[in-house]
Amino acid sequence: MKLNMTELIDKQYGLSPLPDETAYAMAYVPFQGNSAKLFSPDHGFVSGTMYKDLNKPFFGSKCGDDVD
Repeated sequence: MKLNMTELIDKQYGLSPLPDETAYAMAYVPFQGNSAKLFSPDHGFVSGTMYKDLNKPFFGSKCGDDVD
């Protein structure tokens, strides 16, 4: 039986990807599994993350009602 990274961490250390009780306005990032999509090292450095799913650029005034 092959376990994915989340199952392995849970089984080995008793840790879940997120806390059982989360607080309001607190950022939580679940564990990244082995199948995570990665940027190249150069692109990851510029983006500030190696994980494509965590790349959430901020567009300032293009958010909300003032969309161009």
